[in-house]
Amino acid sequence: MSLAYTLRESISGFTRTKLSTTISIITISISLLFLGIFAVISTQTSRFIDVLRDQVELEAFLDEPITPKDLSTVQERIKSLAGVQELTYVSKDDAAKLFQKEFGENILNVLEFNPLPASLKVSLKDGYKTSARVAEVSKAIEGIHGIESVKYRKELLEVIDTRAATLHNLTLGLGVLISLSAILLVSNTIRLAIYAKRQLIRTMELVGATRVFIRVPFLLEGMIQGIVGGILASALLYVLLEYSIRLVSIELAGSLHREPLFYAGVLATGLLLGLIGGIISVMRFIRTSS
Repeated sequence: MSLAYTLRESISGFTRTKLSTTISIITISISLLFLGIFAVISTQTSRFIDVLRDQVELEAFLDEPITPKDLSTVQERIKSLAGVQELTYVSKDDAAKLFQKEFGENILNVLEFNPLPASLKVSLKDGYKTSARVAEVSKAIEGIHGIESVKYRKELLEVIDTRAATLHNLTLGLGVLISLSAILLVSNTIRLAIYAKRQLIRTMELVGATRVFIRVPFLLEGMIQGIVGGILASALLYVLLEYSIRLVSIELAGSLHREPLFYAGVLATGLLLGLIGGIISVMRFIRTSS
């Protein structure tokens, strides 16, 4: 198969179906632009959710009284649990200081004794900061001898999980919808190119041309449409993000900046959408012409 012939036939589709090709490229560009924006928003939202999850920790209150030996045993058992990353011991005196710092009042002046129990603050590893996993760890800690009770911000975790799931489903749904619209338009454009060359395709089949020889130019045409759309989308995203950086604070500016790999991913996605659209058309329409 001649590379020059393949390229020439691929590019010829742009001249035969100018309007549909232009619409297809524009659609791919807009689709990739929205996908890129959604990716940026989703990434930043996920980071914010991770920050919220990092602030959630368990507090295991110890039985009173507890000996240093029993305390050491409790700490070792908690550390051995899956998901536990770090333990911090908070004595009764430390708890009184935290109370005074938070409420501005010395607990001893209020009650003349310190009713606050000693506790262990439990930090969890990544992957264990969902409401379900935290509940599992909490139940395991409560079953350890020497632990009176375990508290954590259950309601906050449940809200975070719900919002995270909603965001994931919304992003996934919009991404699929936008991608399908781009693929269908590319497929339609290739279909028109196939129809314009139907007599030539028939002649090539009669003289023994292989299906690969006939199909590759149309696949390449779809890939070229995707690449051109990806280039346009990458340029628009770069201009939009760099302009947005000037309008926000320094803290947010760093999160909006994207490395070249991000734009390469946009370009690769455009190529993939174009290729899939081309495959759909050649599998459906060239096969029926033989």
